[in-house]
Amino acid sequence: MLVEQLIREKLVLQGVRIQSVVKAGSELIVTLMPDCRYHPRCGVCGNPGDYRDTLSERRFRHVPLWGIPVTLVYAPCRVTCPQCKSVHVENMSWAAGKKRLTRAFAVEIATWAKSLPWLQVARQYQCSWGTVAAAVAYVVDFGLARRDLSCITHIGIDEISRQKGHVYLTNAYDLKTGTLIWSGEGRTKDTLNAFFEFFGPVRTAKLVGICCDMWPSYFETIKAKAPQAKLVFDKFHIVRKLTEAVDSVRKQEVNDKSAEHKEVLAGTRYIWLKNPWNLTDKQKASLSFLETLNLKINRAYLLKESFRDF
Repeated sequence: MLVEQLIREKLVLQGVRIQSVVKAGSELIVTLMPDCRYHPRCGVCGNPGDYRDTLSERRFRHVPLWGIPVTLVYAPCRVTCPQCKSVHVENMSWAAGKKRLTRAFAVEIATWAKSLPWLQVARQYQCSWGTVAAAVAYVVDFGLARRDLSCITHIGIDEISRQKGHVYLTNAYDLKTGTLIWSGEGRTKDTLNAFFEFFGPVRTAKLVGICCDMWPSYFETIKAKAPQAKLVFDKFHIVRKLTEAVDSVRKQEVNDKSAEHKEVLAGTRYIWLKNPWNLTDKQKASLSFLETLNLKINRAYLLKESFRDF
């Protein structure tokens, strides 16, 4: 397969054609030119227009071919658009907006940027960190403009700390797809009210279930904004409350027991708090012995573990 044919099949070239492909130094230079069989399309509304004039050449980074950088060179024209009744630069279907990247290259970079540090992605594709940031911004904006939130019925609301010093973000997710749909600064009632204002009353009325942690500001706002939705506390925070209760029982029993029992319970805190499959062999042996002593802490531990079946 010729390189020209490969590029033509992997690149949407509406209204243009490949003039030449040459190797210049360490990169491939693909020169494009207008296809006179088609009218140029307006870059704003997408409708066909009349040719006005030609601008200077522009260069667009494309997906590397077998590790070889690829650059598209094209001199766009300006179009007199009868629909907009104005003059605009023609629509270049391969370009990522006004950025000097192709859409395919922006998607390629943004996909890797989800898994790797942006600086590592920049080194991998021999571009600047700013190019990676621009590609991510383009792909995110493209997706946000086209996403559909009308079918969401179950959402999750959670807080994350983005840096030291208790600086929090409130995130809202579509629980069926795991997709992040909104993020805002803080974890207050005002923060969650801002989410429901963004989500809108029509979509909020369709919510069947909302899962959140045990932060009072969250579930008070949820009850006010979406009273029809079933409110569910997430398992992680319930388990954390149960482990705190188990530890409280352990402390109480240490204080109430004799010196002999205190010695037995010394150093056993994490035996009661860890998941059974995370216990070391030594801890498993200690737990088997402690279970024979009929301690309150053992009954509390069994209640905590029974929550897994629930």
